[in-house]
Amino acid sequence: MMRRRLAAALGAALLVAGCSDKPSLIRGQPKELSFSILTTRDPASTPAAWEPLLEDLSDAAGIDVQAHSASDGAAAVEALRHGQAQAGWYPARFALAAVERAPGEVVARAAGLDGDVNHRAVLIARKGRKITLDGVLKCGRKLSFGLGAPESATGALAPTTYLFVPGGVDPAKCFKSVRAANLQANLQAVANGELDVATSSSVNFQFTERENPALADRLEIIWSSPPLPSSSIVVRKDLDPALKEKIRQFFITYGTGAGPEADRQRAILRRLAYQGFRPADDAYLDPIREIVAGQALAEARKGGDKAQVAAAEANFDKVRAAAAQRRAADPDI
Repeated sequence: MMRRRLAAALGAALLVAGCSDKPSLIRGQPKELSFSILTTRDPASTPAAWEPLLEDLSDAAGIDVQAHSASDGAAAVEALRHGQAQAGWYPARFALAAVERAPGEVVARAAGLDGDVNHRAVLIARKGRKITLDGVLKCGRKLSFGLGAPESATGALAPTTYLFVPGGVDPAKCFKSVRAANLQANLQAVANGELDVATSSSVNFQFTERENPALADRLEIIWSSPPLPSSSIVVRKDLDPALKEKIRQFFITYGTGAGPEADRQRAILRRLAYQGFRPADDAYLDPIREIVAGQALAEARKGGDKAQVAAAEANFDKVRAAAAQRRAADPDI
């Protein structure tokens, strides 16, 4: 098996170093492939968890694959933009940023353990506390609340778009305290009684049910969002087309078929809380585009500037119309 070195340098530190130099753009066939992994989402999103799969990718693509550990979404996007990574695993919100701000291209999307290519934002509470969604939305500044990072689709954007904005709820005024942390930290804080309610994701919750059932048994989901796009595999657009196709084919065929090798691959995928990967392109990110445009509109309305509101409304309508047109052309998006 081709040797693969595991690089766990923090993305933020690498970003500081990278931005002080001229961007190192990688075009064509690199000598080795740096694969970005965002490490703050859940226990499955660590270089060690991904190592067996990346070793298989190294063999299939015929190139050394190196894990690049990014400490936050912005660092992961910048790593791709500056050529410090040529491919990576990106939650949908950051996949969109990689497509729009870096020369990124979606080649596959993840399917959860149940085969669903979407996931959901959830609100979790401690089981037995009798905390309900109605009780949360009544506010009263009695509950402590945990949000994800502001850019997180499941941790912040979806709950705000689908729950708080329609209900006229401002978390800062609604809860006794609000803290922002990664989804796994919030989940553990609720289980340990340090937070009353917090955001998480259905994938993260499923992972906890499987890997730490005692902890998951102390939790319950009190709200779920509409379906959201799952994480995806993004590559730089300027990679050698043959290498890009090898990467795409590797992911969409990994864990399929029958026999001991397919069983081994499926076991690796289960440790990542995935059933496998499905073909995809940038259009699968349309729901995130709509959420981001909706958030911008909500912020503009809060600010009260008529010109900014009009511009945000026009952009929101444009994004929704483009998404609707793509869905009409391809219902499977």
